[in-house]
Amino acid sequence: MGHITKNSWVPSVTLHVGAEGVDVAALLLGADGRVRGDADMVFDGQPVHPSGSVRHESAALVLELNEVEAAVERIVIAGSAGAGVLSAVAPDGEAVASCTVTGAPDVTAVAFGEFFRESGGWKFGGIGQGYASGLAGLVTEFGVEVEGGEPEPAVAGPVPLAGVAKVPGQAPPADGSAPAVPEVVPVAASPFPPADRPYELVEGWEFGPVFEPVLFEGQGNGVIALDGRVQPGPVLVEIAHEDDGYVGLFLLDKRNKDGDYLFNTLVPDYRGSTVTPVPKDRPLRLRLDAENRWVLRVKPVAAARRLEGTLSGYGPEALLYLGDGADLHVNFKGSPNDRDGYVGIQSHGVRGRTGGGMYDSDLLLNKIGPLQQTVPVPQGPQLLLLNAEGAWTLTTTELGR
Repeated sequence: MGHITKNSWVPSVTLHVGAEGVDVAALLLGADGRVRGDADMVFDGQPVHPSGSVRHESAALVLELNEVEAAVERIVIAGSAGAGVLSAVAPDGEAVASCTVTGAPDVTAVAFGEFFRESGGWKFGGIGQGYASGLAGLVTEFGVEVEGGEPEPAVAGPVPLAGVAKVPGQAPPADGSAPAVPEVVPVAASPFPPADRPYELVEGWEFGPVFEPVLFEGQGNGVIALDGRVQPGPVLVEIAHEDDGYVGLFLLDKRNKDGDYLFNTLVPDYRGSTVTPVPKDRPLRLRLDAENRWVLRVKPVAAARRLEGTLSGYGPEALLYLGDGADLHVNFKGSPNDRDGYVGIQSHGVRGRTGGGMYDSDLLLNKIGPLQQTVPVPQGPQLLLLNAEGAWTLTTTELGR
């Protein structure tokens, strides 16, 4: 296992994370870089996070990345030792991430690295920051309140360690004060990362514009207009709708009349994503027909989740596949309304494409009702438009494995 020198993608599956001879802990951080409460620290004395997505077992951590709450942006892995080799192992036994931290005098705890959200998936990067004040001093940096008063601070604060690359991130305020936490009104079944997360195109792939994601929120019917904030080309549209009731999202044409629909369903607690082009001659305008509270985001297509490892979802979703071809096992649970429900997958080759058209289209799946089926996915980059009226799990097996 070598050093981590750059951020690397990890599959959104259950990972076993540990460092031999080191008792590790996890800190689940929000967008402000701090825990939301003491329950967001998982260690031997507090072995299960309230969400159940992070557990401490036998001196190691179990991270169910596909189950982590949407409000959690980063998971920092720390240890009560000054050095060690950290590794994350997937269910098939493959090490998907690792880093080596070299100790320094007087360091008794270290932040090894972090898992952080990126473009709808997860990456791992090294931190390599040591603390002479031990694990108590480390966790207070991220907002954990330690019983028995403040720990003795390190003489020179956190100690940079060798063997890893520092990952940029949101740090706590320099004066040690807790940042203001705005009141958050949760939206049911809303798995979206914060709208202000930066996105980058996949190397060698230029399908669609890159821009700061745009957020809309509301109750009931409405008209959504981008007002020229996004350049022409394909964009990702995500929606979450609370509780039961109808929700439909329609494109508005040049005459400001309904065109094609993007979403049209009675599935409860609906959430989904798809891709639609921003016209060249006018801003994108959408009409939303909804009975309850909703959240809608417009983001770069590059922000779609990557189809790799095992992914779970609920409703339609636009996915990116970047591999050399794979077998895709589909487990569709059926509609929560009648146990039937439609599931279909359309694959579009987008290599070298920048416009809004879809190319090299293949219909991979077109079925009604619950199923478990394996379908072939062509060589990437591919944009896969999954249309599902219920819960699903996709497991990708790369060719040649």
